[in-house]
Amino acid sequence: MQHILGISRHQMRISSLEDAISPDNQVRFIDAFVSFIDLSKLGFSFPTLKKEGRPSYNSQVFLKIYLYGYLNGIRSSRKLEKECFRNIEMQWLLEDIRPNYHSISDFRKNNPVALKGLFKLFVSFLKDADLIGCETIAIDGTKSRAHNSKKANFNQKKIDQHLEYIETKTQEYLDALEENDAKENQPKIKNIQQKIERLKQNKLRYELLEEKLKASGEPQISITDSDSRALLVQGQVVEISFNIQAAVDAKHNLVVATHTINRNDRNALSGIAIEAKENLEIETYTALVDKGYHNGKQIEICKQAKIITIVAQPEQGKNKENGTTKDYFVSKFQYNQTTDTYTCPQGETLKTTGHWHKKTTDRDSYEFKRYRTPKCRECPVKHLCTSRSSI
Repeated sequence: MQHILGISRHQMRISSLEDAISPDNQVRFIDAFVSFIDLSKLGFSFPTLKKEGRPSYNSQVFLKIYLYGYLNGIRSSRKLEKECFRNIEMQWLLEDIRPNYHSISDFRKNNPVALKGLFKLFVSFLKDADLIGCETIAIDGTKSRAHNSKKANFNQKKIDQHLEYIETKTQEYLDALEENDAKENQPKIKNIQQKIERLKQNKLRYELLEEKLKASGEPQISITDSDSRALLVQGQVVEISFNIQAAVDAKHNLVVATHTINRNDRNALSGIAIEAKENLEIETYTALVDKGYHNGKQIEICKQAKIITIVAQPEQGKNKENGTTKDYFVSKFQYNQTTDTYTCPQGETLKTTGHWHKKTTDRDSYEFKRYRTPKCRECPVKHLCTSRSSI
């Protein structure tokens, strides 16, 4: 059987880039969209035109590259440069212009505000084209690992541990020197002074980190990626990451808002929800989120902004041999808004002093009130309700 034969590489052909791109190819939309945008109004930076020297690239070229990379999931500037050389779609879009990766990277670095404005403009275009329902929007986040390692991320506890270790080792070296001086035949101790000097330098470095941490007002500080934080990624796994938030409209699953934060989802709902509302320029909509966003303060902010929130109820706890059982979870306690009291399953009333307590961890911060009753001490089902020995 004869095989299918290809065309000889040496065969001469008369064709153009236009012939290689189908009429419904997405790059035609990118080209048309960019050509109708006034980049100066959006705040894009423009290179200064000079009479001498090498000509500069038009900012539209880089915007087309940026949008093509976004649509095709290509984030690296080096990979985008490579696409300019080998990708027929990119060659058609840029008219065979091939900028280097450094220029592509600089464009993104120098125009963060303008690119955000462009996204908002594109959302408005989708709305005008009736591609967005503006009724129900799902919100979720995903963790993106930072270049910053765990060793280069510090909180006060970690800094204290390093300083304590330095003090301990320094004292050990000083004691060794003193013990050596007391002996008649002194053996030679090598590199003790150098080790002590190195510990002094490390101590100074950690003290400077401590000052930066206190000045920032943040619970953590990262050295490489200064905005990255230790975030809970899955289960008990913690990584130095960023949290990318996205709001997706239900009609055609199109993204209508997105931003990057350095905290967990618990304190992120109102920011992304209000941003979606502002991008769409609507009065109200319904936001759907998972239990990771369950935070009374955030839900209240959304309510004030006329955003209806549907949040999954988080688990109240787990059954334990010597702890709270399912019948005595918080959800089983009845709240009276008028008197600001709770009634437990045994019919006893729990009151509060009205004082708000604040709890802060590396990953979260929230306020709460304590509700108590002296009846707990003699309650016959206390062992089912709480594992605490005294209340």
